[in-house]
Amino acid sequence: MNRKSFSGNSRVVWFDRKRYFGMPLSFTRYILVEKQGSYFKLFTSTGLLSTMDNELDLFRIVDITVHRSLFDKIFGVGTIELYCQDASSETLFIEKVKNPYRVREILVEAVASERKKRGVLYSEFFNH
Repeated sequence: MNRKSFSGNSRVVWFDRKRYFGMPLSFTRYILVEKQGSYFKLFTSTGLLSTMDNELDLFRIVDITVHRSLFDKIFGVGTIELYCQDASSETLFIEKVKNPYRVREILVEAVASERKKRGVLYSEFFNH
């Protein structure tokens, strides 16, 4: 999956790869896509010959945490941990991406927008 995998009326809001020593030398890709009037999703793709693709509806994200070690700070990267109410993954890691705080802000705004559009309240995730 790459940026060109989406239809013409979709907009790639953010794209990055997992980085090693600040360099995008990985086959793990993260793509945040908005399809106007339809959805806002985070897609992850891992692998070269055999790939695993995953998608997450942003309104299912409950909490977001940023982790940065000393080496992450030196190389300008960080890991974003997403706590989700999703059947496939309760926790999703966006690992070693550039400008993690900027990415977190993009995600926070997109999650709020999706919840408002769908009429989903935060408390609905905790009613069993």
